[in-house]
Amino acid sequence: MSKKSRLDFMRMKEKGEPAAWITAYDFPTASFAEQAGMDMVLVGDSLGMVLLGYKGTVPVTMEECITCCKAVRRGAPNTFCIGDMPFMSYQISDEDAVYNAGRFLKEADMDAVKLEGGRRVITRIKAIADAGILVMGHIGLTPQSSGVLGGFKAQGRDPKSARDLIMDARAIEEAGAFALLLEAVPPELTEFIAKDLSIPVYSIGAGAPCDGQLLICGDMLGLFQAFTPKFVKKYANVAEVETNAFKAFIEDVKTGKFPEDQHCYHILPETAEEYQKMLEELKRK
Repeated sequence: MSKKSRLDFMRMKEKGEPAAWITAYDFPTASFAEQAGMDMVLVGDSLGMVLLGYKGTVPVTMEECITCCKAVRRGAPNTFCIGDMPFMSYQISDEDAVYNAGRFLKEADMDAVKLEGGRRVITRIKAIADAGILVMGHIGLTPQSSGVLGGFKAQGRDPKSARDLIMDARAIEEAGAFALLLEAVPPELTEFIAKDLSIPVYSIGAGAPCDGQLLICGDMLGLFQAFTPKFVKKYANVAEVETNAFKAFIEDVKTGKFPEDQHCYHILPETAEEYQKMLEELKRK
């Protein structure tokens, strides 16, 4: 398969073909995603919870993101990959934002970056875009600032907050973003924004009427068990499969069923006699 480009995603929007994409943080998951024909992969800062066991995304560092992005690129060399800018990698200044966005491209071969926030980060989006880097906006429920939002809650459910999100979306497009991700907002608002903007508008828990859907791999595969958002559809229960496999291995080891002869490397037949003599010679008296 050939890697899609920004123009491909624009054409998909025009044709009404939704993009399917997931998060990935490691080589095997990225490899499986590419084999399946995923349109895009996001190396999300959700790696903090799914991969590293943090309570949220705030502790995630640039180094952790870059390491995961490198692994994902090796696993999915022909897939459009987006690096998620972690907390405090773009909040301080436009210059910091451009520098750290550039690291995703220079060090991890990402195709684009994503950052959270609307009008409050609009100069960051413009600066990154002006530097020649593809940048995706992200509004609605923004996990890095969930404390300000009052927790992990749906956004835009009343006219005032919905109006604010529409203004944010328009500002993000005007600043030069190539796409926008809406998280945990009503589908009516998603549909309005998707029709209002010329750039692709994607959903994670924001309903169907838009240009594509994103899910966290740990959620849709049943790997992340701390909690499951309402908007997630589980396509597998990998946690159960892994746990049962580990239990079967423990049982086999405890009962002597593993390893069997087929799992062993044997002495070269022509050296068998010499080998036994050597073992006898070195046996402790």
